[in-house]
Amino acid sequence: MFTGIVQGTAALVAIDEKPNFRTHTIEMPAELLPGLELGASVAHNGCCLTVTAINGNQVTFDLIKETLRLTNLGDLKLGNKVNVERAAKFNDEIGGHLMSGHIICTAEVAKIFTSENNRQVWLRMPTHDLMKYVLHKGYIGIDGISLTIGEVVNNRFCVHLIPETLERTTLGKRRLGDKVNIEIDPQTQAVVDTVERVLASREAAMAVAANTVAQ
Repeated sequence: MFTGIVQGTAALVAIDEKPNFRTHTIEMPAELLPGLELGASVAHNGCCLTVTAINGNQVTFDLIKETLRLTNLGDLKLGNKVNVERAAKFNDEIGGHLMSGHIICTAEVAKIFTSENNRQVWLRMPTHDLMKYVLHKGYIGIDGISLTIGEVVNNRFCVHLIPETLERTTLGKRRLGDKVNIEIDPQTQAVVDTVERVLASREAAMAVAANTVAQ
């Protein structure tokens, strides 16, 4: 599990490309190295990856076909940076919201509005059906960052970024057309899916009852 509080950014220093598979190596910030072991979980742009090799401050991870399909990690090039967060521990402060590191899709940066000390970014989701999980003032994970949803219009929504977020993460470098990883708040998803199932079951029961009366 993760908290959505990005602990730093890491540059991609090596890529080994294979069919439907990629191994990449990042230069981990020194403060995140203590206690890091093989098999540990580290979020890259919000996507949970497993450490497969450690060589000094260079740490390697494998990306399988599903990861490459659902996230923006397969688009990375040497020198690009990713937001990194080590897995949360018991008794850690949760300043964002609980996140699983399971990316549901990527969204496109559609608009950027910049004013003094503020930036508003509008994102376009790939399908309308995912928008049922995007609620005004709800939580969402964007490239591993826990953020609060602002306005919601059709298949778009916006977030407001403070200078600290722009400075500490890669979002400050995002431009129009860029793809960002999206993780829906799991509690929101559970509530929406449960309500849908209950309503569908109730409608089915009412339909059966109406047919019985008609007969």
